[in-house]
Amino acid sequence: MAGMTVMLAGPGLSAGLSFDAITTAADVIAERLAETPLVAHPLLDDAVGARVLVKHEHVLPTGSFKVRGGVHLAARLTDEERTRGLVTCSTGNHAQSVAYAARLAGVPATVVMPASAPALKRDAVRALGATVVVHGDTLGDAAARARELGRPDADDAAAYVDTTDPRIILGHATAYLELFRAAPDLDLLYVPIGSGTGAAGACLVRDRLAPGCRVVGVQSSAARAGWLSWRSGDIVTAPCATRAGGLATTCGYPLPQSVLRDRLDDFLLVTDDDIDAAARLLATHAHTLAEGAGAASLAGLLADRDRAAGARVGVVVSGGNASPDEIARLAS
Repeated sequence: MAGMTVMLAGPGLSAGLSFDAITTAADVIAERLAETPLVAHPLLDDAVGARVLVKHEHVLPTGSFKVRGGVHLAARLTDEERTRGLVTCSTGNHAQSVAYAARLAGVPATVVMPASAPALKRDAVRALGATVVVHGDTLGDAAARARELGRPDADDAAAYVDTTDPRIILGHATAYLELFRAAPDLDLLYVPIGSGTGAAGACLVRDRLAPGCRVVGVQSSAARAGWLSWRSGDIVTAPCATRAGGLATTCGYPLPQSVLRDRLDDFLLVTDDDIDAAARLLATHAHTLAEGAGAASLAGLLADRDRAAGARVGVVVSGGNASPDEIARLAS
């Protein structure tokens, strides 16, 4: 197996990620965000050969489910975080989430983004009031710089907010609380995986509300660190060359992986071309503009048609922040 491996920590790693904590987070988020639609699209059913429900998370204020994590984070900041301000790293949607959180809480935020992050997403972070630092070519490079800026021993250091902070995972999980409360009889649910926070939340909620549903993760074959980590039980780093910014991770993330290891039913890899094809299908058959990560769950379903045939299936459009290049590829 290519790449570096680190042993995955034991079961205590996910302590605090519980169904009850998710329902509490949902109460916090409901004060700021409306529930997102869960919609059937008959044309999509015909094209796929299954009964498909689409969870439209792209309609949220920052165009992504990740704002849920930001809203919950804003309500749970410590006094030290409020004093120091926040720093994080992201290719785009987590960046906007933390910027949104900082604006809600009235604290400064700095977001380190790799040069590969779409310019439109960098502009969106600035528009929310955060400072953007462009560093390195990959998310791994940006993460290293953000941790340097967040070192407690540094002068005027901000508080580092990890992509997989438990407060953020609990916020992300509320999307699946809404989904499974509305559709507890799903047979299959396909979930995009970058860091894995959404999929971890999906599994935690599924275990309580829809134990008969199989949760299937989907990742780009050009950014397979999460897939390798799940398969091996170790935390693996691997090259990343995907066009789908929301899936562009270079390593597995210990906290989500500690949840996914025994709960995720399957994990599929799809190509970037598969993701583009799914984005075109969402545009033409579900009236939906999705970014790459937002189309990945449908790409997984399309790659898994035999298992899904005739089933009641859920897919999650996790984000709609499509870049100009992604939009152009819809017509190709």
